[in-house]
Amino acid sequence: MKTDIQIANEAKMLPITEIAKELDVKDDELELYGKYKAKINDDFLKRMSTKPDGKLILVTAINPTPAGEGKTTTTVGLGMAMKKIGKKAIIALREPSLGPVFGVKGGAAGGGYAQVVPMEDINLHFTGDFHAITAANNLLCAIIDNHLQQGNELGIDQRRILFTRVTDTNDRALRNVTVGLGSRVDGIPRQDHFMITVASEIMAILCLAENLADLKERFGNILVAYTYDGKPVYARDLQAHGAMAALMKDAIKPNLVQTLENTPALIHGGPFANIAHGCNSIRATKLALKLADYTITEAGFGADLGAEKFLDIKCRKAGLAPSAVVLVATVRALKYNGGVAKADLGAENVEALKKGAVNLEAHIDNLHKYGLPVVVAINRFGSDSDAEIACLRAICEEKGVDFALSEVFAKGGDGGIELAEKVVAACEKKSEFKFIYSDDMSIKEKIEAIAKNIYGAKDVKYDAAAEKALADILSIDEKYAKFPVCMAKTQYSLSDDATKLGRPEGFTLNVREIKLSAGAEFIVALTGAIMTMPGLPKKPAAYSIDIDADGNITGLF
Repeated sequence: MKTDIQIANEAKMLPITEIAKELDVKDDELELYGKYKAKINDDFLKRMSTKPDGKLILVTAINPTPAGEGKTTTTVGLGMAMKKIGKKAIIALREPSLGPVFGVKGGAAGGGYAQVVPMEDINLHFTGDFHAITAANNLLCAIIDNHLQQGNELGIDQRRILFTRVTDTNDRALRNVTVGLGSRVDGIPRQDHFMITVASEIMAILCLAENLADLKERFGNILVAYTYDGKPVYARDLQAHGAMAALMKDAIKPNLVQTLENTPALIHGGPFANIAHGCNSIRATKLALKLADYTITEAGFGADLGAEKFLDIKCRKAGLAPSAVVLVATVRALKYNGGVAKADLGAENVEALKKGAVNLEAHIDNLHKYGLPVVVAINRFGSDSDAEIACLRAICEEKGVDFALSEVFAKGGDGGIELAEKVVAACEKKSEFKFIYSDDMSIKEKIEAIAKNIYGAKDVKYDAAAEKALADILSIDEKYAKFPVCMAKTQYSLSDDATKLGRPEGFTLNVREIKLSAGAEFIVALTGAIMTMPGLPKKPAAYSIDIDADGNITGLF
């Protein structure tokens, strides 16, 4: 069986200029990064601004398991299948982080015969957007420490510096560090922290900004610290936002690539959904809606995280409304939720499937609360039995949702034709899109609305640190009470406990920390033991990645 990278290397890619021409992109509106990838500049975005929007389709999933679900694979395959049935479609995805690439998950460009290409470039440095984000983030950190060193005119309390450094690789040793050690000229000693780049507020701002001017203003609004007398200090107070925006002048432009079957794909931005808001950029999504009749995008991890944030944060901020939602699941993953060990998932077990299907049912129920049509896509494995498939079909019929088998991993677009037809039909159904909470609700009411209506929690408990942080935030400016909430929670469970599979109920959600992302314009609530800087596993994916003397990469998924 061929690996993903072998399949990708055999792909017959078209020059990206040909893909661009199909989208009516002119030569001077395209900025090439080699032969097969490019950025689209603002001239094209402005020219397309008056075109009507196509339909928006969100692809999400059940809670992830070691068995795998294949959300990105399904997204890519659905886009290719749309082309097979004569529909003009485009895909809008997030950029992969180097953290998972070298950590646990490996690459994130789809899989099998449903991939975006050039797969190696997309997974490894792409067009340098994440490096620009890292540089802009760490420039602000350097300016903060330099301000302390140069006399601290603003009176920043070094114990209350909120903005932290980032890097785009997993490195647990950097979670808690001390900077400024050495002689007097080496800075002011203080405790600092690192997050992974995808958790940076700079990443969130990139994905929510409408244009470069908006990006710069949002950078200036970042709350970086408090003074000794408790006053807020913003990036604009340190005169940092102009230089930060200058570093991002290219990164803000959406990236154009293609699938294995030459369907166009926009890949831009990449916040994680467990510690950030989990969606690609508003700019890329809005552009995609102008370019095709159907835009297929995804949100990270399960629907309790990625879809909730896509709908309650991104759609709220951008004025978007999906026409339909595709919910991806596998028989194997649902049996895992039903208590079957990973090694035994290949054996038929209808009873375990029924038991684990409560996770699927929870996500269906939650998506219906948003008033959206749902299509369940079962990413089929060779080990799935007819009895198991029939069981899932019956469950979906009972829940009143359409059901389609997806074999895009093995067959490319041909394996997603049934799914594409069901999704097109769903887009014609009546949609009554609504949010889970209103802007006028308090921050605690918003958190509780998510906890109770989406996660199934009985109540919410706040640590003393979270209570104090929230009080401090609300004392700065009453406008912050209007912000949406970005929940940081384990992806493996509907609860904040990764070990609680299926559909846990009656639990207490524990909020241990609350942060203001004033530039991104949302409140972050950290729950349970969620970490903003992941660590590497005992045997990281990096061990399997290699390159030969001719530059051929192996082991990249």
